Amino acid sequence: GEYQAFGHMQFLTRYFDYGMDVQMAMDTPRFFPDPFEDFVEVEAPVGADICDALRARGHDIREAKRPIGGSQAIAIDWETGLLTAGSDPRKDGCAMGY
Repeated sequence: GEYQAFGHMQFLTRYFDYGMDVQMAMDTPRFFPDPFEDFVEVEAPVGADICDALRARGHDIREAKRPIGGSQAIAIDWETGLLTAGSDPRKDGCAMGY
């Protein structure tokens, strides 16, 4: 859907740039600038202080009425062969590897 590429960007940024593990990168609240409207949806529990600061800069911030996206992922440590999996709590699913 419309969110997929943006969701990948959020996950990969959290995983690679901020060093979150697979599960934490999925669990962190998401945001989505609607491509057809002029507002940004944010998931709770993004703090009111953050939303207010964005509004003060002219952004139309709205609390998402439903979960934004859903995912499963497996990270591979190529040196050790260790697989680390995560499954998004926003929807049913599981991540498995061998």
